[in-house]
Amino acid sequence: MPSKAILLEKNQTEFSCNIQNISEDTLLQQPGDTLIEVQYSSLNYKDALAITNSGPVVRQWPMIPGIDGVGTVISTSSKHFKSGDKVILNGWGCGETHWGCMSQRAFLNADWLIPLPASITARQSMIIGTAGYTAALCVQRILEHGITPEQSNILVTGATGGVGSVAIMLLTQLGYTITAATSKINDTDYLQQLGVQHIIDSKTLSDTGKPLQKEQWSAAIDVLGSHSLANICAQIRYGGIVTACGLAQGIDFPATVAPFILRGITLAGIDSVMASRAKRIAAWEYLAKLLSTRLLEQITQTISLNECPQIARDMINGKIKGRYIVDPCL
Repeated sequence: MPSKAILLEKNQTEFSCNIQNISEDTLLQQPGDTLIEVQYSSLNYKDALAITNSGPVVRQWPMIPGIDGVGTVISTSSKHFKSGDKVILNGWGCGETHWGCMSQRAFLNADWLIPLPASITARQSMIIGTAGYTAALCVQRILEHGITPEQSNILVTGATGGVGSVAIMLLTQLGYTITAATSKINDTDYLQQLGVQHIIDSKTLSDTGKPLQKEQWSAAIDVLGSHSLANICAQIRYGGIVTACGLAQGIDFPATVAPFILRGITLAGIDSVMASRAKRIAAWEYLAKLLSTRLLEQITQTISLNECPQIARDMINGKIKGRYIVDPCL
């Protein structure tokens, strides 16, 4: 049975992004042991980079994007799952080196999959997606560092995006005071609905700054990188922590050691792609426990495979907010 999918192709002179029907025989040529019927995927920033050919995300061609997926096991040779099980995929190089989940079916490695938590639906799991799962890893790292609600203000950059939106929802549930950094200053209603108390223009962080600046934040969750991350580190209070999980402004980090050796701050890198199965299951249980399903629905739009290229361009250009989940059967 052929599967409708987004297929990215590239040679020395041309790049293409098209909807194609992929035969099951072709799909099964991918390394893997578990065939799933994909119910939903989600559109993340990394997917947008791949779909628009805006960054060196894809490392094997042709490629089906989609770093997230949820669906039902059709067949498997793994002892971990059986036909009919509901499973989630996040990361593991899907959409980069292995065909991903922007397809009606996906052939995956069972070791990459975890069971769908009983307390959330398949749709809700993709509203959360890698963005929300990454946000959970960031929040858990801040808690492990010992930052309590009484100590907060916590800065969240990219606040109207997927990671930022879910991070704010989690921090609000835990009682933290939150400052949102965003280029979409007019989206105050959206951010306040999520639980933000203060909003700043992210442009105030994006230029070259002093090595040490006024201490403002107990902790931060950053998706920007580059000068923004350097300035955030320079503004973190003594003993605070910055969790870094993105590079929307740039991959560079033009900083000094001053905040680290004079204020004892910590810069923690958050890797959601290759995190262990135990970490993933713990993060998903955490998300299922804390997140408001009502708010999740309010920040989400459902799109088809055909709509992905335009939404991906809008995402790269900073024109969207919230989450977009992909129904491959639309």
